Amino acid sequence: MALSLLLLSGLAHTAAAAPSGDSRVVGDVQIYMGILPAELIRGHPPGHTENSMHGGRPAARGEFHIVAALFDVRTGLRLTGADVSARVSEIGLAGSQKTLSPMQIAGAETYGNYFEMLGSGPFRINLTIRLRDRTQDIKAEFEERLK
Repeated sequence: MALSLLLLSGLAHTAAAAPSGDSRVVGDVQIYMGILPAELIRGHPPGHTENSMHGGRPAARGEFHIVAALFDVRTGLRLTGADVSARVSEIGLAGSQKTLSPMQIAGAETYGNYFEMLGSGPFRINLTIRLRDRTQDIKAEFEERLK
């Protein structure tokens, strides 16, 4: 988890740096998306910030933390103040949709929430992003298999 979070947080300086996770460019927005097993968060001590994120740490196995970071392609600056949601589903099924809440990772705004992802997939992750200064949503689709 620390490596994935570092990759997402390390992008605060430039969108040109490519993490090992998935990314998409939609228009002038670079979207980085990562998936972390929620079991990693269960190991934090009581009182740790991540224990209360997104309504509290998940209790069930098969829960994953979906994380997204947004950057302006032209300037490389992190985009903040967005409304972000994700629909996570196995291919051919409806799945579930949730808001990705803003959160701070290494002092930089990132968005995330927990989703149940049972089995190895493939899973389709559809992100919908609304930036403050835009009237149209930005949509990006990712397809993932869990290892």
